Formats: sequence, C-alpha cells, structure tokens
Amino acid sequence: MSANQLDKKSEAWSALFSEPMSELVKRYTASVFFDQRLWRADIEGSLAHAEMLAAQGVISADDHAAIQRGMATITQEIESGAFEWKLDLEDVHLNIEARLTQLIGDAGKRLHTGRSRNDQVATDVRLWLRGEIDLIGGLLTDLQKALVDIAEKNAEVILPGFTHLQVAQPVSFGHHMLAYVEMFARDAERFADVRRRTNRLPLGAAALAGTSYPLDRERVARTLGMDGVCQNSLDAVSDRDFAIEFTAAASLAMVHVSRLSEELILWMSQSFGFIDIADRFCTGSSIMPQKKNPDVPELARGKTGRVVGHLMGLITLMKGQPLAYNKDNQEDKEPLFDTVDTLKDTLRIFAEMVGGITVKPEAMERAALKGYATATDLADYLVKQGLPFRDAHEVVAHAVKTAIGLGVDLSELPLATLQGFSPKVGEDVYEVLSLRGSLNARNILGGTAPAQVRAQVARHRARLG
Repeated sequence: MSANQLDKKSEAWSALFSEPMSELVKRYTASVFFDQRLWRADIEGSLAHAEMLAAQGVISADDHAAIQRGMATITQEIESGAFEWKLDLEDVHLNIEARLTQLIGDAGKRLHTGRSRNDQVATDVRLWLRGEIDLIGGLLTDLQKALVDIAEKNAEVILPGFTHLQVAQPVSFGHHMLAYVEMFARDAERFADVRRRTNRLPLGAAALAGTSYPLDRERVARTLGMDGVCQNSLDAVSDRDFAIEFTAAASLAMVHVSRLSEELILWMSQSFGFIDIADRFCTGSSIMPQKKNPDVPELARGKTGRVVGHLMGLITLMKGQPLAYNKDNQEDKEPLFDTVDTLKDTLRIFAEMVGGITVKPEAMERAALKGYATATDLADYLVKQGLPFRDAHEVVAHAVKTAIGLGVDLSELPLATLQGFSPKVGEDVYEVLSLRGSLNARNILGGTAPAQVRAQVARHRARLG
C-alpha cells in the first residue's frame, strides 16, 4: 500500500473491513488534536528504534539513513508550522508515519517493524513526561528560592502563629515561610522518585506479547537515556501507574499551593492586613472601586480541585481494565496534559508573586498581642520555677481570664497581680511575656527563633544552589 493509499483509507487495518469508519466515530476516537504535543517524543523514540533495527540487521543501513533524513524533514515541518495534521490519520503516530512514507517510500513502512502503537504510545508518553518532570523540578526550585528570600528578609518579623485559626504562639514570619519550603522540597523529592519509574522503556513489548524479531531493547533504552526496560510485555503496554503517580504528586504540590493561597488571601484581607500582593497579581471590581482582589491565589486554590479531579479520573480510568491494552487508555492524555500545564503555570506565577509580597510587621505584631500568645511561655516559666506543668497550665488559665476581663495583655498585668496567681513569679517574668522574648526562647533545631531561621535559610540555599 502506498503512502497515498494509507492516507486515503485512513486506517492501517482497513483491508479487513467492508465499510469505512463513520465520520462520527472518526471524530470520537481521534486523538491527534491533543496528542500531537507528543510529536518530538514520537520522533525521538522512532529514531532510537530505527537505529537498533539497523544494528540488528532487521532493516538496511540505507533504510536507516532514509528514516533519519525523513524525520529531520518532519521535525523542520512541525517546528515551522508547515506540517499538516490530519484527522483521518487519527493520532500523532499515524500522522508522522504517513508523512514519513510520503517522503521516503517503503523505508518509512519498515520503521514499524517489531513495534505496535501500544508500546509506541506508552514510550512516547513516558519520554514526554520525563522532560516535563525535569521542567517542574526547576520550577519548584525557583519557588523555594523565592520563599527562602522572603524568609531571610523577615526572620525577625513576629507573626501570630495559629492553631484552629486562633492565635496560639508568636512565630517568625520567616519561619512560617520556610514551612512551605519544606513542603515544596518534599514535592521535588516525590517528582524525582516518579521520574525513576517513568523512565523505563516499554518499546519492544509490541502489541502485548513481545515480538519474534531480534530486538535489542536495552540498546534502545540506553539510546533514549532510560534507566531500564519494562520486564513484562503485558504490563509494559497497559501500565499507566506512572501517570497516576505523577498526577498524585502534582495534586499534593497543588494542595501545598492551595494552603499557601488560603493564607495569602486571609492575610491580605482588611481583617488581617498582614501583607499586600503586588497589583499585577490582583484585579479590581466592576462595581466596587475600592476593591483589590487576590485573584491569582484564589484561582490557584480553585485549580487545585481541578488537578485532584484529574487524579480521580485516572484512577477510575484504570480500575476496571483487564490486561492488556484497551482503548480506554487514550483517555489518559488529556487529564495528564492538563495537570502538567496547570502545575507548571501555577508554580511559575507563584515564584514571581511571592517575590512581590509586601510584609506589614506592625499589623502582625498587633495581632499577636491580641491573642495572649505568650501564655505558654508563662507556663514554661512556672515549670522552670518548680511547678508541675499541669498546675502551671491551670495558673496561667486564671491569669489569662483576668487579663481578658481587664482588657489587657498578660505582659500588662502588674507584678503583684501575677504573683497573686503564683508566688513563684518574679520580676524577670516580663522578659518571658514579651513577644520577642518568646520568639528568641525557641532556639532549638526546627524552632522559630530568628537564629534558627537564618540557619535554615543557609541550609536551603546550600541545597538549592
């Protein structure tokens, strides 16, 4: 069959069928308008396969050279926008194969020796995703660096730390930002781990059972920079664990973005007034001229649900499939592609947005003073004077109740009043009750003291490069 015949009949299996595919089915089953982004991976995998076929004597050196020339032409056509993507050819693989055969004749048909679209598409997705994981790793590094920068600048700034969204204890704002650095560092580790399992070669599994041609699969894996080959042909063509794992890692990364988004939204509101976000990341209101809305964090919070939804979709897609390949798996690409695009865009914009945050230390400190944030410090002080912690806890509860009734902070209670709760209270108690004293006292590994924040900043800078 000539290249023109393949194009005209539109399916590689058409000789078996007595009637053409309906236009409705053709549109319903086609994937070319979303899977064409795999074109570079498809060509890369095909060139590695052709090189191996030639080395094994399955195709001639002349055929191999023709395939290389044809693929170079196709690459130039796609990059320049001159390549014609055809719905009749269903997917990225058949489009490239048909064009190759147009360009070089029978040598183009020999390229498919020893492989199926089943192992071909599995290879393409893995190659493409590997590259995207590498890009995401760089974006996670950029975001961590931006957070480290703001942490270093604000190591001494006092923020009310919350539990249950109630003021709990004073913390360094820098320390709070470094908590997100830890989250995104774990995300980077997860993606690196996913990459290792993604970077394995299905090619050579053919449709499902392997092939009778003397393929050297390890050679192809080495050529493509993969860590090894998939060891079972049935699993090789039907496995989408790597896509699910990636989307799970992406969901966690977006959850971390969403948690940060929620805090930025709260902190920017007039009720808190802790920060301001640069105008270029906000919008106004069509009716209320005074409004400045944190649209980017809000949208990121919403997009998190979208990515988590893709994870659920992929898991559901796979749960009922018998071995081996099924057409269901065509539905893995759109959620995977959208997850990659959403995560990359989100990380990129957040790295820039974090660098444009204006911190308002006075507002943070005023809020910390409202919540009796040093109550635990007073309890710790009494313990160090010999009072059992549970007794100290009760004493401080009475002191807080009195302060609430008087409308003052613990540090504003007279010494005589404090000594009325416990004779163990001395004049040095006011050092303990100050926000700054509370912050500096937590000078242990992982603590919120500014000295610890600076030590963690140095550690992260060394790690991130």
